[in-house]
Amino acid sequence: MKKSIKAMPTFQSEIEERKFWEINDTSDYFDLAHAVKVTMPNLKPGTASISLRLSQSFLEGVKLQANKLDVPYQSLMKIWLAEKLAESTR
Repeated sequence: MKKSIKAMPTFQSEIEERKFWEINDTSDYFDLAHAVKVTMPNLKPGTASISLRLSQSFLEGVKLQANKLDVPYQSLMKIWLAEKLAESTR
């Protein structure tokens, strides 16, 4: 049995809309079978801090290379990881 979709109400303010969605189920107003994927190119991707254990000699080697290239060693590590990921996903 197909569920009927309710008409979307109009809101006078963001606060009014927020209150509405706090007490109503979005599935009553949207049919996900007709959802469209959107991209938002101007949003900055979120970042996460991680803990990574490296040998002292390995880290020193990374820092030396970063110093030669005049970039922070964390940035160099991110560049290398991004390059390797792109390479392995081709």
